Amino acid sequence: MATRVIPQRILKKIRYNTSTKPLNSPHLPSLSPAAVVPPSLIEKPSSSATIYPPSSTVNLEDAEKLFSSVPTAKLLRSSAVLHATAVGPMVDLGMRVMNSNLVQREGLSKDIVMATIRKTFYEHFCAGEDAAAAGRSIRSLNDTGLRGMLAYGVEDAHDNDGCDRNLNAFLHTVDVCRSLPPSSVSFVIVKITAICPMSLLERVSDLLRWQQKDPSLVLPWKQDSLPIFSESSPLYHTQKRPDPLTPEEESDLQLANQRLLQLCQRCVQANIPLLVDAEHTWVQPAIDYFTYSSAIMHNKDDNPIVFGTIQTYLKDAKERLLLTTKAADKMGVPLGFKLVRGAYMSAETKLAESLGYASPIHNTIQDTHNCFNDCSSFMLEKIANGPGSVVLATHNVESGKLAAAKAHELGNGKVNHKLEFAQLYGMSEALSFGLSNAGFQVSKYMPFGPVEMVMPYLLRRAEENRGLLAASGFDRQLMRKELGRRLKAAVF
Repeated sequence: MATRVIPQRILKKIRYNTSTKPLNSPHLPSLSPAAVVPPSLIEKPSSSATIYPPSSTVNLEDAEKLFSSVPTAKLLRSSAVLHATAVGPMVDLGMRVMNSNLVQREGLSKDIVMATIRKTFYEHFCAGEDAAAAGRSIRSLNDTGLRGMLAYGVEDAHDNDGCDRNLNAFLHTVDVCRSLPPSSVSFVIVKITAICPMSLLERVSDLLRWQQKDPSLVLPWKQDSLPIFSESSPLYHTQKRPDPLTPEEESDLQLANQRLLQLCQRCVQANIPLLVDAEHTWVQPAIDYFTYSSAIMHNKDDNPIVFGTIQTYLKDAKERLLLTTKAADKMGVPLGFKLVRGAYMSAETKLAESLGYASPIHNTIQDTHNCFNDCSSFMLEKIANGPGSVVLATHNVESGKLAAAKAHELGNGKVNHKLEFAQLYGMSEALSFGLSNAGFQVSKYMPFGPVEMVMPYLLRRAEENRGLLAASGFDRQLMRKELGRRLKAAVF
């Protein structure tokens, strides 16, 4: 039997304890160039599996060790899907098919297309069609030494009935998580667009932006929150002074607040953090408002339960992160953030250009890398010396190694229980296993739901993979190497 990595030696002891002194310096530290990560083991190895000792580096070269827990059949499918999504014309064809009438009209053609999608892209990037299936995927993932971030894959509700249905699904997700092995689920994910009507989020975002332009604007419905904008934040989405919310809109806003409150309370009871995903900039102010209001209410005793998301491909990301954490420190509110690069580049650039403004996204990919690394360094320094937690969601090998090195530099004991690395389910497997083997907590972002419902997610993954995997064949190369080794071992 292949050797496996079982990091339950760490995971069983983990919870979000941030009882250390507060951060005193506002300056951003530099990331060390060396990736040196020797974590301490806090539980004896299981007698049923071999445990790799802590490594002084994040080893991403040993394909046999990286994929030791992955069955050959799954490795073959993963390799095939990733190779397919790296071929531009094939991705274009797949996206045209998923957007075509073939999947809109009932009939044999739709059945064939949906069955093909289900057995290829869907099973590779998604955890299952319902919460129970996702739970089984979590258990399987946990056997490989990784954890799961469960995300019910619904987006963009348009009325209160849809929001209520989505809330029930999110609540059920939390309940399913409680039935799974301890620490196998790191977060439950929520999209605010699923529990608050999109039109209302757009209205609230417009009003928040206008209040940033004109502080004299009074918003009677506004609860305590944290800074949402910085001096450099784009406000071009709101071209004229918005009308106040109508009584009906205020009532709908209160319903949305109640939905999020109910979900937060269920997560508190289950002791499972709730992570709010970031979305398009035209509704992100409202999303941040909901997130920070909930964090003020629920993040108590140095224990972040509600986490926000910062998209570091945005030019104002670092400035907003600094302002928000500084304000939270003054209020005594421990914050948790997920740092990502971002997934809406094309739409954001097109909107800005259509309004005659420069894109809110960094001008170069290197600027985005630098912003992510700077924000990661800041958050690692912060959680090493005070309250808070951070999820570093990255597929970039260099960013992963730099953050691992910074964690070691600061002291693994200070940050390991407050730090989670994360990658999308079905992507960057080598980085996930390499970081896990080095002793870090690593999660996979695992969307679930019926194929038709998660189609927007699959389309974004296809678009993202075209750039990500065409530019770097790192995972594919390692998978080919390991499959070749297994074939030789089987033959000879």
